[in-house]
Amino acid sequence: MTHINVLDPGASPLDYYGFELRRHREAAGLTQRQLGDILNYTGSLVGQIETARKLPTPEFSQRADAALETGGLLYRLVDLVLRSQLPAWFRQTAELEARATEICTFQTHMVHGLLQTKAYVRAVLGVLDETNLDDRTAVRLARQRIFEKEEPPVFWMILSEAALYQEIGGREVMREQLVHLLGFESNPRINVQVLPFSAGAHAGLQGSFNVYRFPGDPTIVYTEGYGSGHPSANPDTVKDCSLRYDHLQAAALSLRDSAELIRRVMEERYGEQRDSGGDPVA
Repeated sequence: MTHINVLDPGASPLDYYGFELRRHREAAGLTQRQLGDILNYTGSLVGQIETARKLPTPEFSQRADAALETGGLLYRLVDLVLRSQLPAWFRQTAELEARATEICTFQTHMVHGLLQTKAYVRAVLGVLDETNLDDRTAVRLARQRIFEKEEPPVFWMILSEAALYQEIGGREVMREQLVHLLGFESNPRINVQVLPFSAGAHAGLQGSFNVYRFPGDPTIVYTEGYGSGHPSANPDTVKDCSLRYDHLQAAALSLRDSAELIRRVMEERYGEQRDSGGDPVA
């Protein structure tokens, strides 16, 4: 007989999700194993999610909604659940991302989290700490669902050329990441510009920063340190960083030239290497 752990649905978004999943499963007259068979997951996983010991994924939520006829309840909840698992110091910023109509970011050494691939995310998050890496990766990737909204934000990323050469995760991971960036070439809402080495001294030498814009609220500037985030609506800070961003855009390559540079680095630095006989090098 399965041990039933009584959850307090008000304890956390994860507890509430588990409570609702169990309530709808039991209303459908299904055991955890039966629901797992229907969803193509194990009954054990269903039980772990119901008892708030495992994070649900968007895919699991969609399947469970369809099987239990919940009207999309779990899929709507999963965003809240995953956002609640972000580091406490970053949750306010994740909310800014979710509400913003325009996001502008300058990145000095790596691709912004909203455009990272799964393998790149794992490589970044796994530095010095591989605990719960699968769940932490899923949580970061879930932020990218803002681009699935009916009216997604306009996203501009100015990326230092150095980030193209910073080999995070190895050659294959970098190649996949650069391919991913090139996939946005025809998307007018997601724009990638590269700030080339030839730009020399530039307006972003003090470091990476984000600018979040909203239709009826003040613009927010966000900077980050080790284990801390610093959002600011100070008018002087916003004015200064907005001006810096304008200058960075002027110094960066055009969208087309940026894509050509990304493609060239991808092929020359991360392309398949062959030996003198033409065979791939492991």
